[in-house]
Amino acid sequence: MGHNDIMNTAEDFADQFLRVTKQYLPHVARLCLISTFLEDGIRMWFQWSEQRDYIDGTWNCGYFLASIFVFLNLFGQLSGCILVLSRNFVQYACFGLFGIIALQTIAYSILWDLKFLMRNLALGGGLLLLLAESRSEGKSMFAGVPTMRESSPKQYMQLGGRVLLVLMFMTLLHFDMNFFSILQNIVGTALIILVAIGFKTKLAALTLVIWLFGINIYFNAFWTVPAYKPMHDFLKYDFFQTMSVIGGLLLVVALGPGGVSMDEKKKEW
Repeated sequence: MGHNDIMNTAEDFADQFLRVTKQYLPHVARLCLISTFLEDGIRMWFQWSEQRDYIDGTWNCGYFLASIFVFLNLFGQLSGCILVLSRNFVQYACFGLFGIIALQTIAYSILWDLKFLMRNLALGGGLLLLLAESRSEGKSMFAGVPTMRESSPKQYMQLGGRVLLVLMFMTLLHFDMNFFSILQNIVGTALIILVAIGFKTKLAALTLVIWLFGINIYFNAFWTVPAYKPMHDFLKYDFFQTMSVIGGLLLVVALGPGGVSMDEKKKEW
């Protein structure tokens, strides 16, 4: 079996998967995408005092402002999740969740931790894809005036979302010299490049979903660590943030790469 035959078989599988799951795949994608916000909002409720004391101790801002911070995180994340899942005011929910990401990036000093910053940017990429999905195809700033599909804001949101999503995989690269790490780096890098440029996008994104889900279950199994240990919360945070990136990739699988992509350009050639 030649290279083209293997690629055609893989693409046929991806198309068949999409046909079978197209009714509920976007719903699963949205649930996965907001899962980290849902988990963090619930954690704010149960760890109100700990979070308040941490912010007060870090920024010396007093209990009142620290409590406001915790409340904004709790209310903003849970309300945003409800709006996204109910498909009401999704664009406002996305902007609110963008604000939460920015707020946490500053409050928890994520700005100076490259790994966590890249993961937060990847999470923002998922929200950008969700925002693009929520936009009506027919909307235009100039009613009645035809516009090029490639130049519409939605297409560039999809491009930006794809590019930001791949930052998650850059945090998973290992610079060991053993065969498995080298193979994983080569295959993973090839797949993230394909998603970023929008070539064989659905197949590449679906492969990354499978790969990332396996890594997530294996390395971030927080349920195997007692809840009283700090590692439990660390792994839980990593697990749900990874699930959100998986949700973004599932949106790419369900909706395609958009107009600014090699897949779309191929149709014009």
